[in-house]
Amino acid sequence: MSETVIDVKGMSCPLPVLRANRALRGLAAGDRLRVLATDRAAVADFQAFCRETGHALLAWSEEAGVFSFVIRKKAD
Repeated sequence: MSETVIDVKGMSCPLPVLRANRALRGLAAGDRLRVLATDRAAVADFQAFCRETGHALLAWSEEAGVFSFVIRKKAD
């Protein structure tokens, strides 16, 4: 299991989710994706994205205006 990090700071909805979706397509089932974002709407966006796609939102946090989301890719 590996973890990939993408930096989408400064991008607004829906770009963070679209970039994460693209990155997840290239990962193996069970791999983790960490997304770094600054858009406050990303919190609700990633919760809805994971609920709708079946990927697991393992954790999210915010520090100094930067949100970090950890997503585990669902089994294919």
